[in-house]
Amino acid sequence: MNLIEKLEKIKEKYELINKQLSDPGILNDREKMISLGKERSELEEIVKVYENYSVILKNIEGNNELVHAETDKELIELAEEELTDLEEKKEKLEKQIKIILLPKDPNDNKDVIVEIRAGTGGKEAALFADDLFRMYSRYAEIRGWKLEMIDLNETGLGGIKEVVFSLSGNNIYGDMKFESGVHRVQRVPATEASGRVHTSAASVAVLPEAEDVQVEINPGDLKIDVFRSSGAGGQSVNKLETAIRITHLPTKIVVQCQDERSQMQNKLRALKVLKAKLYDIEMKKQMDEISAQRKSMVRSGDRSDKIRTYNFPQNRVTDHRIGLTLYNLSNIIEGDLDELIEQVKIADTAEKLQASI
Repeated sequence: MNLIEKLEKIKEKYELINKQLSDPGILNDREKMISLGKERSELEEIVKVYENYSVILKNIEGNNELVHAETDKELIELAEEELTDLEEKKEKLEKQIKIILLPKDPNDNKDVIVEIRAGTGGKEAALFADDLFRMYSRYAEIRGWKLEMIDLNETGLGGIKEVVFSLSGNNIYGDMKFESGVHRVQRVPATEASGRVHTSAASVAVLPEAEDVQVEINPGDLKIDVFRSSGAGGQSVNKLETAIRITHLPTKIVVQCQDERSQMQNKLRALKVLKAKLYDIEMKKQMDEISAQRKSMVRSGDRSDKIRTYNFPQNRVTDHRIGLTLYNLSNIIEGDLDELIEQVKIADTAEKLQASI
């Protein structure tokens, strides 16, 4: 099936959905209405682009006929000039259509669970993990996403050993999935008297939340421990045993939640993290199979990959996957991540487009 035939099929499906949505019998079926409306919305962009593309093709055909049939040199020149412009528009639209037709990641619209862990570098790594948590918190605030804490393990010196939190909103995994990997920082620690630049690291894992239908957990595979929540002291420390630690025996995965004051709420949140981790394992298997055929430049699925370096003395951020360097670290660390994330997404789309040709 060539491009035109594929686009015609999409347009026919779009028109059929419009007819179904105007059917009085469908109006009483709320679930069907929502399903059709969502499908219509997904097809609308490509149909509009195809309509523009069809107009361009007709104009190109008309101008070609004019060039071959006309004897007036002036009209021929005008038609040829217009043809050049039309061919450029046609080429741009074809590229746009190919991008829109690329298979969508079914997880892109999902909410996520993010884990940040201090890596090599001791206290400085823990401070950098805290910086990353603040960076993503502010990015979430800018985007209008909701952030909920799940677990926090602080060093007591303003640093973080590990933090787990969820983000909910629109298209979160689609924007955050490329943040998984090792983030490296180069700067002079506050405790360094000689002014020597140190290199530390922290790891970030972004997991799409799994739906119940995607992950089934056998209660017999779980070891659940209850313990007292820890904290910085004062009234915020829960004196009751409400914190939950769940061990998934087949995989040895351990998750815990102590942010809620209710044991049941902590258990539900811990199970949500466990489901995301198990779902992520299945995704990793699929990605490994794909990588065996084509090694992805942008996202290999290996979270041990060093993806980005934050150099404070030079106010520089480098994304090693796509060779992008930006000199606005001061803004990025405050949550201005749009350009970084967009450039990685563009590189990923370009790679997929190349692979589809």
